[in-house]
Amino acid sequence: MPTSLAAVLTGLAFGLSLIVAIGAQNAFVLRTGLRRVHVLPVVAVCALSDAALIAAGVAGLGTLVDQHPAVLTVARLAGAAFLLGYAVVAARRALRPAGALTTEDADAAAPTRVWPVVATCLALTWLNPHVYLDTVVLLGSVAGTHGADRWWFGGGAVLGSLLWFTGLGYGARLLRPLFARPGAWRVLDGVIALVMTAIALSLLLGL
Repeated sequence: MPTSLAAVLTGLAFGLSLIVAIGAQNAFVLRTGLRRVHVLPVVAVCALSDAALIAAGVAGLGTLVDQHPAVLTVARLAGAAFLLGYAVVAARRALRPAGALTTEDADAAAPTRVWPVVATCLALTWLNPHVYLDTVVLLGSVAGTHGADRWWFGGGAVLGSLLWFTGLGYGARLLRPLFARPGAWRVLDGVIALVMTAIALSLLLGL
């Protein structure tokens, strides 16, 4: 097997291992896909953001991030505040029976403006310091071990990100029959609230 192909496959597997987990970004993409609200812009924001961060890591910016911990501190505080606010909104949706949705209600309530959705997605992506540690520092370090093939490794990681977010955003519609029941939306929002709160607390505790 050519070393470049091996690097691509390794990067694909490593990239997926970093992003295929319940997190603020994935929870938002899932809910967006279930509601079928501006799925393409959300998937594009997530995939392009990952591509930019991965490219920065492969280019060696991880060292710069390590040398300026104050940047991560600011991102940690801002990210925690945003996530806690989002958790409160999700918790209110989960705790109010009157606010429970069905898939038809979700479609009818879908916002017509794309920018608030995109802005929320950007905040969930770029205000999370774990993103920088995972993609810029960790993935960049692993890419460096591939020497001349490090960009092939990075390309594989970018491909993994694109496949994951596309599958999550558009594949969520397969779960729509489950969310025909209002209770399912309340459970989802409850899980999202817990995930957001847990991540926010981990950021505040410096974990």
